[in-house]
Amino acid sequence: MTEKIISNKSNLQILHEDNHIIVINKRVGDIVQGDKTGDKPLSDVVKEYIKEKYSKPGDVFLGVVHRLDRPTSGVVIFAKTSKALERLNASFKNRETQKTYWAVVKNYPSKEKDTLTHFLKRNSKNNTSRAHIKEVPESKPASLSYQIIKKLDHYFVLEIDLHTGRHHQIRAQLQAIGCPIKGDLKYGFDRSNPDGGIHLHAKKLILKHPVSKEIFTFIASPPKDALWDLI
Repeated sequence: MTEKIISNKSNLQILHEDNHIIVINKRVGDIVQGDKTGDKPLSDVVKEYIKEKYSKPGDVFLGVVHRLDRPTSGVVIFAKTSKALERLNASFKNRETQKTYWAVVKNYPSKEKDTLTHFLKRNSKNNTSRAHIKEVPESKPASLSYQIIKKLDHYFVLEIDLHTGRHHQIRAQLQAIGCPIKGDLKYGFDRSNPDGGIHLHAKKLILKHPVSKEIFTFIASPPKDALWDLI
């Protein structure tokens, strides 16, 4: 599956849809699932799209399989059936999926490519995670690999493969090596982006279809802006 958008209805960038799953290229600022802000989540927008497209009476089933942080963009998959949700949940839990991200950072990492291993401890009061070199109480191991794929005039573009799926993992681990993501005030960048987002994009998701068992690769284009357009 390429980055071709098959529908923009209801402001959705739909990358793929079949009887069991629907895959969206999430925009900066969208929340995947409802939270305390009370803002309309992407899951509700997708439900409305399905209800209208198929003229479905009553409530529409839609399962949230995974999440992306509000200021990030990229590939998000939802389950349209309970069978798909159960199998996708198991697939993500057992790390049978491959997730690749792009991040724009200002500082040069110490190496062109590397594997980062930390212990992340979440602070629920301020909704952050801190990366520690050694294990601390209530921390969880976190690992990712990165490589520099583009050098811009003032920034570096990293391609990141996640090995674990911790809260704010990429943001916290890049901060720990002195490379906060552009726009990410919460994790050490010096100024915000005009749209309130950060330059972190879920570029690619590879997984086995929960029903057909076919291997799918979903690729999402990053948002249109001066930096992403240079990549």
